[in-house]
Amino acid sequence: MQPTRFEIPEQMRDVADKSVGQARKAFEQFLDATQKAMANAETSAKSVSEGAADMSRQSLAYVEENIAASFDLAQRLVQARTAEEIAALQQEYLRRQMKAFTEQGQQLGAMATRLAADAAKKAKK
Repeated sequence: MQPTRFEIPEQMRDVADKSVGQARKAFEQFLDATQKAMANAETSAKSVSEGAADMSRQSLAYVEENIAASFDLAQRLVQARTAEEIAALQQEYLRRQMKAFTEQGQQLGAMATRLAADAAKKAKK
């Protein structure tokens, strides 16, 4: 017995061809969207990275300022002649440092807020 030959109708082949074409187009659109998303993520990452580097530099500058203030206090304490002078120097140091810490915290907070806002804007694009 010879097997019967089954031929796929042309209409079915056309439908399959269109389905493959549509699937290919959908996949290409998916790849395109993925590539755009990756590019946006990379741009955002660069911005975040640059912003984080700026924050790190600013934080280091604050650390340097605070250490300099501590050394300045130490130098003044060494030169103090009375307990009252020492207490006054420490009180003045604490007052100035609390003010400096507040300002530094506010500035770093503002930088972080700007960084987050910039990253969000770029992520939307």
